[in-house]
Amino acid sequence: MPFTIATWNINSVRLREPIVRKLLQEEAPDILCLQETKSPVEKIPTEGFAALGYPYMVARGQKGYNGVAILSRLPIEDLGDMDFAGLGHARHVAARLENGVAIHNFYVPAGGDVPDREVNEKFGQKLDYLSEMRDWFRDERPERAILVGDLNIAPLEDDVWSHKQLLKVVSHTPIEVEHLGQTQEAGRWVDITRRDIPEGKLYSWWSYRARDWDAADKGRRLDHVWASPDIANAGHGSRILRAARGWEKPSDHAPVFATFDL
Repeated sequence: MPFTIATWNINSVRLREPIVRKLLQEEAPDILCLQETKSPVEKIPTEGFAALGYPYMVARGQKGYNGVAILSRLPIEDLGDMDFAGLGHARHVAARLENGVAIHNFYVPAGGDVPDREVNEKFGQKLDYLSEMRDWFRDERPERAILVGDLNIAPLEDDVWSHKQLLKVVSHTPIEVEHLGQTQEAGRWVDITRRDIPEGKLYSWWSYRARDWDAADKGRRLDHVWASPDIANAGHGSRILRAARGWEKPSDHAPVFATFDL
């Protein structure tokens, strides 16, 4: 049975509940993975989502920061979470569909503003988080699995508005790209978005700082959909809903979609 999955850094699920509901009503993904929910699990507005046909949720949360949630039309089983780099943050949760497919929802640390772990603790935490992800995937060798989320790295030259100008900017530095690549290789993950859309500029995030984000179009592809190699060929239909960045009281991220025939 085909299902569509979407991933979206919502930047507060309670503050932006109206646009989450708008997405569920208008786009109707079978599964919506949210990051940066900024809410304890018990305060996520589940009633409104359930009323739209999404009665299932697996989530981890904390007050005001981080947080990840998987909303679903389809029954899902909680598969737990990992606390990479020992940060004590709600940055990962996993669930399993009835067809056996595991879904991993990640919110990788942003890494602060200075790409130097000696002077910026947050950058070191980001690299350590990715290293521990890499080691886990190397040991676990994920099968029948989909990984989505805000990975906070734009790995390819066409994933940023200016490769040269962003080489020393956190999210596109060579060391971050290297760490993400090692994490991807360790799990043999296939980047479904770029397999479906291999050519051209592609962004999922535009800064709030831009007066006119759409006209300036200085974006980055920070949000990803990956699949384990045994099911990667079932993935298709990738797209980014750029219009959502212009909705009322928007997140600075846009949702990323893919469909799997499984």
